[in-house]
Amino acid sequence: MAGRINDEDVKAVRDAVPIDAVVSEYLQLRNAGGGNLKGLCPFHDEKSPSFQVSPSKGFFHCFGCQEGGDTITFVMKVDHLSFSEAVERLAGQAGITLRYEEGGYNPSHQRGERIRLVEAHKAAAQFYMDQLESTEAEIGRKFLAERGFDQAAAAHFGVGYSPAGWDHLTRFLRGKGFTDKELITSGIAQEGRRGPIDRFRGRLMWPIRDIGGEVVGFGARRLRDDDNGPKYLNTPETPIYKKSQVLYGIDLAKKDIAKSSRAVVVEGYTDVMACHLAGITTAIATCGTAFGGDHIKILRRLLMDNGSARVIFTFDGDSAGQKAALRAFEDDQKFAAETYIAVAPDGMDPCDLRLAKGDEAVADLVEPRTPLFEFALRHIVSRYDLETPAGRASALDEAAPVVARIKNSGAQHEVAVQLAGMLGILDTQFVVKRVSQLARWARDRGGRGPAPARPQQSYEAAATRASAAGPALTLRNPVYATERELLKLALQRPELVSPAFDAYGVDEFTAAPYAAVREAIIEAGGADLGTQDPQAYLVRVREVAPDDAVRAMVTELAVEAILRRSVDEVYAGQQLVAVRRRAVDRRIRDVQGSLTRLGTHGDPARLSAVQEELMVLQRYDRALQDLGAQAL
Repeated sequence: MAGRINDEDVKAVRDAVPIDAVVSEYLQLRNAGGGNLKGLCPFHDEKSPSFQVSPSKGFFHCFGCQEGGDTITFVMKVDHLSFSEAVERLAGQAGITLRYEEGGYNPSHQRGERIRLVEAHKAAAQFYMDQLESTEAEIGRKFLAERGFDQAAAAHFGVGYSPAGWDHLTRFLRGKGFTDKELITSGIAQEGRRGPIDRFRGRLMWPIRDIGGEVVGFGARRLRDDDNGPKYLNTPETPIYKKSQVLYGIDLAKKDIAKSSRAVVVEGYTDVMACHLAGITTAIATCGTAFGGDHIKILRRLLMDNGSARVIFTFDGDSAGQKAALRAFEDDQKFAAETYIAVAPDGMDPCDLRLAKGDEAVADLVEPRTPLFEFALRHIVSRYDLETPAGRASALDEAAPVVARIKNSGAQHEVAVQLAGMLGILDTQFVVKRVSQLARWARDRGGRGPAPARPQQSYEAAATRASAAGPALTLRNPVYATERELLKLALQRPELVSPAFDAYGVDEFTAAPYAAVREAIIEAGGADLGTQDPQAYLVRVREVAPDDAVRAMVTELAVEAILRRSVDEVYAGQQLVAVRRRAVDRRIRDVQGSLTRLGTHGDPARLSAVQEELMVLQRYDRALQDLGAQAL
């Protein structure tokens, strides 16, 4: 059992290490007034800083989660250490030699597990760095040189080399007093047939440090063709290494991230190196896993979520890079910072870009370009045919819930307008209202976002759907009153609308339930059938209806009173013309959208055809306006 640390030494450690210096290693602190500092609490999620530090008193306190204490307590909580481990770490930083009671102190047995594992990694990192100078490591030095990294760059990032033998590092660390159990637990070694062997052999090594600068793991790159292992091999999950909670380069980048309120997320170790050497000292990378919620917590504490904070993701231009970007977007709203994506035009990563075009090209790459939400929306929209109403409706159905997730109402409105432009929908207010409706609906459901939607005949129809994509707009809305009235006429007084009604398409009815009734009338043989035997006609329409909901709507429309007390051909003609004019107007807007997308550089023949269609539609609309039912 470890000896108890002398009380005077504990006090000396407490006095020697300023609490604000320790806390600043984990989060950004700002002036809170009265000599205190404030930041985002590392112990719970919060959007405004309630975590305060008093350097003069040597204490911290969070007014949100009520965590508090001194420097030792902070280290214990933030790194999950025992009291002794926390004191030992701080004593090491302050250069204080601790005295232990109850029989003295035996360094090889009485330190806490975490301290021992960190020390093993520190010794291993130095061993690997020394090995990079060996003859065997020529292949590793060549790998670095080919990517533009010299000896100074390797030393700055602590890059090393693991010898190809079975147990070079294991024997070295045993000589330093580490036990086989500690080497296995640390992940540095693994069980072999005759005892522990080195986990990493014949590879280029990158030390992975936590935010406090301690080495907690390694990333190893394959160098030889006869190495059958994965291209990159990382330390397994250990008591000190959780890949979802570490960011490569965070120890080097944290101060500049906090100072500039900007972080650049790249995909690999060499990309971090390339960025830092090109002057982008806020670059970090995940370690063999997707960027996720725990990584966001680390960055948020450094960025402080102020209004100017930026997070820029760089991903390869290939399909894997696109998938990574979309995965990152899933957690986008956990940031208060604005998020962007940067992809080099030729798809090169920062390391290749620096090698091919120099430091300036890397610096230019990571300047905020495309907002991450815009990238995600364009990815969605690209899968649909925007030349068709159904394609635009389907794209809107999938994209609108994404926009509705944006919490800032001003930003949400702006993105909704951009979405309308992407889709070529000139009625931007329709898209804005649809997004707002979905956002309200999500809030009413306790924050759960709307589910994906089904395609519809037109984007107006999407707004009326009674499905998982959101609440249907009321069918009593005046916008749909004419469609409803025309269907009532077709069911109750078919002789007044036939035969013109039977030439109307399903897509001329923009409310999905009304479109379904129109489809049923077609299946039944058309409204003309009702002029012969009205009763049999209604029975037939109900029989061919696809489900009980449509059958109920048929009955409802068949019995509901027509709005006009005196129903005649003039009134019926007015409803026919009104529905047709709305359909023509929608088509005009569709064609105008096509013209917008074609622009001035589109195919001349295609441009001419679209312009001709637009003129024909506009002439037809004027005829309907001037001649009424005679123009049908």
